[in-house]
Amino acid sequence: MSQVISLTDRRDATPPVFVPGQPLLDMRRRPLHDLRISVTDRCNFRCTYCMPREVFGGSYKFMPHADLLSFEEIARIARVSVGLGVQKIRLTGGEPLLRKNIEALIEMLAQLRTPDGASVDLTLTTNGTLLAKKAQSLKDAGLTRVTVSLDALDERLFERMSDSKVNVKTVLRGIDEAARVGFRPVKVNMVVKKGVNDDQLVPMARHFRHSGHVLRFIEFMDVGTTNGWNLEEVLTGAEILKKIGAEFPLEPVPAQYRGEVAGRWRYVDQAGEIGVITSVSQPFCGDCTRARLSPEGQLFLCLFASAGHDLRAIVRSGAGDDVLVARLASIWGARDDHYSELRGHATTQQKKIEMSYIGG
Repeated sequence: MSQVISLTDRRDATPPVFVPGQPLLDMRRRPLHDLRISVTDRCNFRCTYCMPREVFGGSYKFMPHADLLSFEEIARIARVSVGLGVQKIRLTGGEPLLRKNIEALIEMLAQLRTPDGASVDLTLTTNGTLLAKKAQSLKDAGLTRVTVSLDALDERLFERMSDSKVNVKTVLRGIDEAARVGFRPVKVNMVVKKGVNDDQLVPMARHFRHSGHVLRFIEFMDVGTTNGWNLEEVLTGAEILKKIGAEFPLEPVPAQYRGEVAGRWRYVDQAGEIGVITSVSQPFCGDCTRARLSPEGQLFLCLFASAGHDLRAIVRSGAGDDVLVARLASIWGARDDHYSELRGHATTQQKKIEMSYIGG
């Protein structure tokens, strides 16, 4: 696998001074480039590695609607973030398409422009269950790209992993409809658990070859504290590539930009491209440029964080944008998160935020 250059050794002794018009950097000289916005903590799946039913069952209390950021509040935080360097916004959940009238939020975000006048790359990750119905309206609202989670093609295995009654064909129809309305390529994410769905690697690769879509394999990660993560269930990116490459020879592809999470590979026979996300076996903290906004306005600086920073209080206080800018610059400037490089150390054993709440 290709090696990721870590910037961990470039840590500043003190937070960088924010200069308006210049990139906003953290303690490790990483710029703020991506903002992932979780619009809901609700989902219609109960995936065992994300929202196990024994925890998120019928008695689980989700956030009341009044606690969620309004679309206007989300758009304001996003606008200020774009002014500070964000060029890519991803809507997540939970399942983001469960948020009523999400197209209205997409329309607001699609109007954002970077300081040099460029459009923001506006994307969304979904489990695909509602995508066939909503693909056209999402495209019309201004969504740029879409990513679909799909962990197996085998029907029984898919239902077991998602703990749902949803048919695989429903998700595949969503992918097809997304492509039909102009979302090309569709990225398809597969979380791989050794001994659970690793027998689906080659069938998934075979299915999406020649489709124009990009299939991405994700190592099973220790996100949150409820998914029963076990290192023994991690199939590494190298092992994934070996299994697929034995059937369909692969060659590496250079990264498109700094902070790209997936290592890129293409089929030697030109049948398409795959990605491999290796947070466990090959941490890429040194190039992480992502902040995450929770449904009720907490800003998290790492997927594995244990606490966030309250932005809702600021946006509901009547304070001006200058206050929000200063707060965001202060939060990011003091950022020193690099959990995946520390995985397994005593300092990484604290409770972590759940992926269903903050998005992947």
